[in-house]
Amino acid sequence: MNRWNRLKTFLAEVLVETKKVTWPTKSEVINTTTVVVIASFIFGIYLYLCDLVFLLLRNQLFEVFGVFS
Repeated sequence: MNRWNRLKTFLAEVLVETKKVTWPTKSEVINTTTVVVIASFIFGIYLYLCDLVFLLLRNQLFEVFGVFS
């Protein structure tokens, strides 16, 4: 029976703490999601361009030293 009382106490405390949470509004969720998606695209393009530059530099170095890629 002790486990049952502890479980009831735990669930009651969870309910109390959940009521204290300030949930974001729909517009806040949409705005932050938009920022995350745009930032992901920007970083993705940046990393792609960096990868492309390093690939071209590697190929140039391989040509200079006569190494085949």
